[in-house]
Amino acid sequence: MTRRVAPAVTGRRVAIVGVSLSDCGRVDNATPYALHAQAARRALADSGLGREVVDGLASAGLGTLAPAEVAEYLGLRPTWVDSTSVGGSTWEVMAAHAADAIAAGHANAVLLVYGSTARADIRAGRRTGNLSFGARGPLQFEVPYGHTLIAKYAMAARRHMHQYGTTLEQLASVAVQARANAGRNPEAMFRTPITVDDVLSGPMIADPFTKLHCCIRSDGGAAVLLVAEEYVRDCRTAPVWILGTGEHVSHTTMSEWADFTVSPAAVSGRLAFERAGVRPEEIDFAEIYDAFTYMTLVTLEDLGFCGKGEGGAFVEKGRLTLTGDLPVNTDGGGLSAQHPGMRGLFLLVEAVRQLRGEAGEGRQVRAADGGPPRLAVASGTGGWFCSSGTVVLGRG
Repeated sequence: MTRRVAPAVTGRRVAIVGVSLSDCGRVDNATPYALHAQAARRALADSGLGREVVDGLASAGLGTLAPAEVAEYLGLRPTWVDSTSVGGSTWEVMAAHAADAIAAGHANAVLLVYGSTARADIRAGRRTGNLSFGARGPLQFEVPYGHTLIAKYAMAARRHMHQYGTTLEQLASVAVQARANAGRNPEAMFRTPITVDDVLSGPMIADPFTKLHCCIRSDGGAAVLLVAEEYVRDCRTAPVWILGTGEHVSHTTMSEWADFTVSPAAVSGRLAFERAGVRPEEIDFAEIYDAFTYMTLVTLEDLGFCGKGEGGAFVEKGRLTLTGDLPVNTDGGGLSAQHPGMRGLFLLVEAVRQLRGEAGEGRQVRAADGGPPRLAVASGTGGWFCSSGTVVLGRG
């Protein structure tokens, strides 16, 4: 199939037709570029389309001139590009931009691709663990006081605990349920069950977060292919439609964050649901960025799955497991499955697999009526709740 010139039309529907992960977990003998290429090839194979149809590329986090370097490595010459970089929410924001571009006729087929050897690089001494994002710009006023990246999340969690009575046990239950979901995912890096006591008794990282409150560090990559509706008939997979998107930037410095108990998903989620024309209670499952347990809890509140301050009670009843009322992070999330850096693209891959009914025996989510899921939401968070991108996806 040859590449078509994107028409000067608006309003085309946009579908995800190809998704894949590269090798993930412990990948000691690959470069980030190789993981990009592996994920991209697999996503195109999943769709049944050839790379010649790809006229758009979105990539961030690699190279001096991203996504130009990635495009060159992949042998692509895109006429639409995006290198938006807003941390973990990058890929939901990029999906929104790509969907808008395709709907407007500025592109036909956009590939989102990511790859990182974060774990292997540290293991080999090629880099060290970063405690902050730097000391330039607004960050210069916080870094001298030892205000690390994880400390920012920890402060926010403590505020929620103080204001709403959220408990350590409730936060720990998020990690326990993520691990339970990972236990059914053969691609997950950590699958051994854990208990609330295991989480609470672990080494302290940043009060109140012990080690198991924090995401794992892995290698890995992912790719997602979005296309205009007229391409769907040429694909080997069932389409998963982009129904609505939202994005929001909240703050950089903690002193400019009006309320530590409200994440930017409160805005991006509202916009995505409004544009999709659906309500949170209609969603069958959710994929939520979970670098720390508190992120899952507060994002559930801000997306409207429970009231503000009710997240602790909501998560402690086992609702987030594959058989729960609202399965969340069905692959095990960043807490147990994989977290090679900006993990937002992995949320979209897992959401599409679940909506297509491809998660596999014992791992496939079902709707309340027992049938296959129809609606999902993927919500990524970047920085220390600095930004958010939310995408509502639908099958059929």
